[in-house]
Amino acid sequence: QVQLVDSGGGLVPAGGSLRLSCAASGPTVSTYTVGWFRQAPGKEREFVAGIRRGTPTTRYADSVKGRFTISRDNAANTVYLQMNSLKVEDTAVYSCAADNSWVLTTAPGNYNYWGQGTQVTVSS
Repeated sequence: QVQLVDSGGGLVPAGGSLRLSCAASGPTVSTYTVGWFRQAPGKEREFVAGIRRGTPTTRYADSVKGRFTISRDNAANTVYLQMNSLKVEDTAVYSCAADNSWVLTTAPGNYNYWGQGTQVTVSS
């Protein structure tokens, strides 16, 4: 099984950028479909971005299209989430998740392995 460690969160002003990392140990990350999710206080967990196992097909939530980019570095066994033009509404705990499925799904219940989460706070 894979173990995931999230990092890279912090406090940034609106319009700024952050890069989140999801480092995997165990099997190579390229054999897992990986998604980034976020959860703000009082809100449900929502899908942000995902990258498919094998061929690097990606998909994004409408709210982050054009601002966020998900990528995979197989040599580093790490998935990244580059976040640009951050908004106050992006404030949340961000978690990466992985599953062996070949299907890139937005449903958190379809992911079996989760990182611990990293806090992103965007100030006005």
